Amino acid sequence: MHQSHSMHRRAAYSALGLVMLFATSLASGQAIEPGFSANTLPPNDDQSTGLVAMGFTVDFFGISRSELYVNNNGNVTFDFPLAAFTPFDLTSTGREIIAPFFADVDTRSAGDPVTYGTGTFDGRPAFGVNWINVDYFASDPAHTNRNSFQLILVDRSDIAAGDFDMVFNYDQIQWETGEASGGNADGLGGDSARVGYSNGTGAAGTFFELDGSAVNGAFLDGGPNALVSGRLNSTIDGRYIFESRGGGIEPPPPPPPPGPAPAAISVPAGSPMTWLILIFGLLSLAAFTFRRS
Repeated sequence: MHQSHSMHRRAAYSALGLVMLFATSLASGQAIEPGFSANTLPPNDDQSTGLVAMGFTVDFFGISRSELYVNNNGNVTFDFPLAAFTPFDLTSTGREIIAPFFADVDTRSAGDPVTYGTGTFDGRPAFGVNWINVDYFASDPAHTNRNSFQLILVDRSDIAAGDFDMVFNYDQIQWETGEASGGNADGLGGDSARVGYSNGTGAAGTFFELDGSAVNGAFLDGGPNALVSGRLNSTIDGRYIFESRGGGIEPPPPPPPPGPAPAAISVPAGSPMTWLILIFGLLSLAAFTFRRS
């Protein structure tokens, strides 16, 4: 009997351990992929790398590119390095840019530096840049709010030469602006971040900005366009995949108009609701096991 009680307790403790593990995974985010960190852009303000080879060639709206510049301020460019810290309109720029979070990143005194390198994504060759736990201007150890986001460019030459995916991943967005861009001491307000891309020609279909760009509070965790809560062509919250095929990218459709509540609730795999349901089930199992013991 004592052995049976001991087994029940061990099972209960195991169930509770799984609850804690899944809760920790939920809290820490799940969009950002490991790796892509072989190289580091030293702590800086407004600086860039030299030309970096991606390891494959992409067709960026009719422009073939195999190298890029990693810029500290939340973007990469194909034409020249970019030191601009106040985000400009990506729908009218003459720059060749991909920007998962164009804002004034400052890694000199707090947070972690930007890292980048090659790797794989879903089994395909890829190049990634990590802005993990980054601070804003003017960087200060007293800042407690950080941003963590990532860009992955994925070679899809298995479909056609030059085809690729742009993957924007977000685990935490707690500031939106540097103090030199009109933001306050908490990194809020002013000329807030922009997300999107442009090939710099101005031709129709060659540029895009995500809804919420330049809108104060929109992209922040809990905001109306919170980057960590949305998704595109993905089942994972905080992941946005733009598919470039034949030199073009289909922009995401506009959000549907409000309508009546659906009759059934859909719970996508990997969503917070999925984890909550799993955690509730494990808690119920643990409680039942304790009662049996």
